[in-house]
Amino acid sequence: MNVLNEEEIKSFYKMEDAIQDVRETLIAKGQNKVQSPHRTVLEFSESNASSLYMPSADLENKVAAVKVVTIFPNNPEKGLPTTQGVIVLTSTETGEHLALINASYLTRLRTGAMTALATDCLSKETSEVLTVIGTGGMAFEQVLGVLAVRNIREILLVNRTKERALLFLQTLKDFGVSATIKVEEDVNVAVSKADIICCATKSTTPVFNGHYLKPGTHVNGVGSYLPHMHEIDQTTIASASKIVVDDLHGAKDEAGELINANNKGIWSFEQLYGELESLVSGHLIGRENEKDVTFFKSVGAAYYDLAVAKGVYSKALKDNRGINVEV
Repeated sequence: MNVLNEEEIKSFYKMEDAIQDVRETLIAKGQNKVQSPHRTVLEFSESNASSLYMPSADLENKVAAVKVVTIFPNNPEKGLPTTQGVIVLTSTETGEHLALINASYLTRLRTGAMTALATDCLSKETSEVLTVIGTGGMAFEQVLGVLAVRNIREILLVNRTKERALLFLQTLKDFGVSATIKVEEDVNVAVSKADIICCATKSTTPVFNGHYLKPGTHVNGVGSYLPHMHEIDQTTIASASKIVVDDLHGAKDEAGELINANNKGIWSFEQLYGELESLVSGHLIGRENEKDVTFFKSVGAAYYDLAVAKGVYSKALKDNRGINVEV
């Protein structure tokens, strides 16, 4: 079994790789070449935490993956990361377990790649201002995903704790992001200036007022992943001309904003424009004019993890990366 830790993966597997691998897997899924049962979620209310078990299989390339990811929001107080995960990659020809792969970075990276693909299809090509709401663990790859598909000249950062936003600003600068980066304390001011918004929080209440969205804005919501979480407000959902989800089954069970809107009669799942795979494959048209508000909602699905795990394993074999161990 090949064991790959986070630092090793970061050294050779980048956003561009993830975007390509996620795109290819979505196309394969649209051709019924990917099997993906719904994930199992265990919730631990005493710590507001959860553990997710996510299986999937590539029927054409004969490989399966199971990701186990834990989300413990109080971990930073203990000096531990909020999100931790591993992926086990298995041959469906021999049953051999091929690799044990750290999944924390890959979870962030594949989510950024999903945002990149959605943003490429749904945002204006002339988009220049990106507003990032929530500068925690998921935010960095969200920015990288948008930068991979749009020429962003200004990035506005909003976070409950200004100090964390300032640290994130420095992280982006140290990485070499050339756009002008500012911390904005008033979230609705930041929203009113944005062409693209990325929300990456675990908030149970909306993080901005949709009345402040300007025409033509594209919104990505990737932080909330349970029914009681409502990162995006009902105004945004009601005003969006096209709402796209990463996975319909997952969205109906876990996308709190959409579930709430559906239950209240503000919006219906029957109005959903479609899934990301249909946009990527070209079966659905993306943005059609400069004025529509669009919304991409992601709760995660196992086949996105399968996409990047396959990609990492393939590159690791080619470049002799990782540590081979007997288990």
